[in-house]
Amino acid sequence: MEFERLGSTRTLRVNVRLVAATNRDLQQMVRQGQFRSDLYYRLNIFPILVPPLRERPEDVPNLVRYFVSKYAVRLNKKISSISSEGLETLSGYAWPGNIRELENFIERAVILSRGNELALPLTELRLWDGDTVPVEERRSKDRRTSQRSQGPAPLSGASESGTLTLEDAEREHILHVLRATGWQVGGPDGAAARLGMKRTTLNSKMKRLSISRTRK
Repeated sequence: MEFERLGSTRTLRVNVRLVAATNRDLQQMVRQGQFRSDLYYRLNIFPILVPPLRERPEDVPNLVRYFVSKYAVRLNKKISSISSEGLETLSGYAWPGNIRELENFIERAVILSRGNELALPLTELRLWDGDTVPVEERRSKDRRTSQRSQGPAPLSGASESGTLTLEDAEREHILHVLRATGWQVGGPDGAAARLGMKRTTLNSKMKRLSISRTRK
């Protein structure tokens, strides 16, 4: 890479690798005249498109575990479990602020936690479409409607308080969806589609979590 300092006639050579990141649609901005096209084509050498968190909810449980571990160590706390309903709510939230919003939310949750279970301030979560109804209230209503039509679907690994380890909560959530779909993994109505992940990703998670259908 070569450049000249402002006001200088001497060309300097450097060996650098420039990495730029944005959450804006630069192509659209170029078309609208809001971003310089010459700068865009200089930067657009090897683009890596990362979908927003709302389009990959399968990543939420792993991120939750990571951030809980990170801030529990920093704040000298021992947190080993999360409610299954809480994890389901976090996975279903749109996270308009992406991973940074999730990280800040989990940090607050760790600060608020007084025992081994993660205390989730779910009233802070709002609908992505701007509705003022708290997410956990909407999801609770959806669950009551689903239970009336399908009957109760208890989580087999939950205690009486509904508390699971973070890994067990993810496992039970996947099991619940698999049972609801008749153990159909792929297809438009399969468990992978309902969980918002690829079939290969779900198969990998099932293997890691030792999930298999018991045949009589």
